[in-house]
Amino acid sequence: MPTIVVDADACPVKSEIEETALQFGADVCMVASYDHRMQRREGIQVVQVDRSSQSVDLYIVNHIAPGDIVVTQDFGLACMALGKGAVVLSPRGEQYTDANIDYLMERRHEGARLRRGGGRTKGPKAMTDADRLTFQQKLTKVLRIEQEKHDV
Repeated sequence: MPTIVVDADACPVKSEIEETALQFGADVCMVASYDHRMQRREGIQVVQVDRSSQSVDLYIVNHIAPGDIVVTQDFGLACMALGKGAVVLSPRGEQYTDANIDYLMERRHEGARLRRGGGRTKGPKAMTDADRLTFQQKLTKVLRIEQEKHDV
């Protein structure tokens, strides 16, 4: 089974990840800065890194293996994880792929450019129970596919 590696600083679906991983016997590694208090639980590895802006991302990219599952909201991290052969999911259950990451990165760039020029952009919508369920269903599907690969 792959390891589920979580960009845990602002991840709203940590409990859903833990619950789903437990069902499949998958390892979970939560990576967060020291600014975020993380509880160690059985089956969950917690890695805490310094608070510099890219420490979590760099740790994750340097420690993932092809086939691992990365959960992040960060398009830049998603792009690097895809390059290393990981499966990448957003906390809303969207799968980042080679087919959609360029568009997402361009959208992020345009938003940053607009904000630098004094413009405003909307943030993400609040997470709903439906979003959490969608995420959990997608993670279950990905884990089931990985399980089937290893059962053959």
